[in-house]
Amino acid sequence: MEEKKAKKQEIIETEIQMGTVHPAALEPYRVRFFVEDEIIKDAEITIGVNHRGIERIMEGLPVEKANMLTEKICGICSNSHTWNSVRTAEKGLGVEVPDRAVYIRVIVGELERLHSHLLYLGHGCETLAHETFSMRVFFIRETIMELLGMIGGNRVQYGCSIIGGVRPRCELDDNRIRRILDGMDLVEKNVADFADRFVHDSIVLSRITGTGYIPQEQAIKLACSGPTLRATGVKRDLRTDMYEYDNFDYDIITQDTCDVKAQLLMRVFEIFEAIKIIRQAIRDLPEGKITDRSWEMVDTGLIESYIEVPRGTLYHSYAIEDGRVRHSIIRTPSMSNIGAMQYACIDNHITDGQLCIVQCDPCFTCSDRAIEVYDTNNNKLDKSILKSNIH
Repeated sequence: MEEKKAKKQEIIETEIQMGTVHPAALEPYRVRFFVEDEIIKDAEITIGVNHRGIERIMEGLPVEKANMLTEKICGICSNSHTWNSVRTAEKGLGVEVPDRAVYIRVIVGELERLHSHLLYLGHGCETLAHETFSMRVFFIRETIMELLGMIGGNRVQYGCSIIGGVRPRCELDDNRIRRILDGMDLVEKNVADFADRFVHDSIVLSRITGTGYIPQEQAIKLACSGPTLRATGVKRDLRTDMYEYDNFDYDIITQDTCDVKAQLLMRVFEIFEAIKIIRQAIRDLPEGKITDRSWEMVDTGLIESYIEVPRGTLYHSYAIEDGRVRHSIIRTPSMSNIGAMQYACIDNHITDGQLCIVQCDPCFTCSDRAIEVYDTNNNKLDKSILKSNIH
């Protein structure tokens, strides 16, 4: 009898590993699902495959060269990294950016938000195994990519921001302005049509409603940011703290169902808000110069800058010494959202595991910022020991 009772209390746990390469993942990473009867009871995400040591490479580089390097951190939010790195230097050096340059930065930033959110929707539909919706979204996104290529000369890394303004090639003449406005009309119409079809597809809705639930209190506890946090009903958008957005009227979108459906709808509605901001920026685009190069390079203490990017809060910090970068630290939104991705998987079926992760819009390549080094006895090595062993 006691043997039978002990047998009933026994927990059988199965571990299923996915990655580092998986069809539903845009980037290499590993996730371990701990499963009982095909239901996920715990999840562990491991990143590090894409670590390139960019912060270490930045150490000692001239500031403007280091700013250019930050654009290589991520192919999806390349402008966001350059903008915030440049913004960090401007804050430390006391540089006043011309109003026209500020507005152009906002336009490029919101175009990047559009392409990022559309990429998210396309990838999400692909994860849902809805290839038709996925291809339709990527077709819509092409308009944005062409506009970014027109402004910066490149579809992916457009190199817009420099200390004191924007590059001369990013100036907006009447022809470019007309093309941007026409593009916004087209994207708005096409996204509205896609969204209408999407929310009326009963098969899709049955898959995303209630899946990947992240309660608001848990999202706050896990320090989530961006749409991942706002999809739980928290009205927090760092653009409200950025001086660049002081003159723009826009709504902070929130959802309250805290599931995959909320995350997808967040991006759809934020697309319309981004279009609204771009139209305002075009309408009110100030006259004048787009670059102020009258500043002087001086030594500074540690400078910090936070901005709102498509996935949430992006942090850059460094000091300037003899015109060179010192002690660079970069923290991306996905780093703080990993906890939510792991939590969202719990109590969902194994077939929805990747969907629960993808809903938080992970960008693990730009999250691979640092590594921890241990000796053969599993003791973590601090910086002084590592430096003493570098020859």
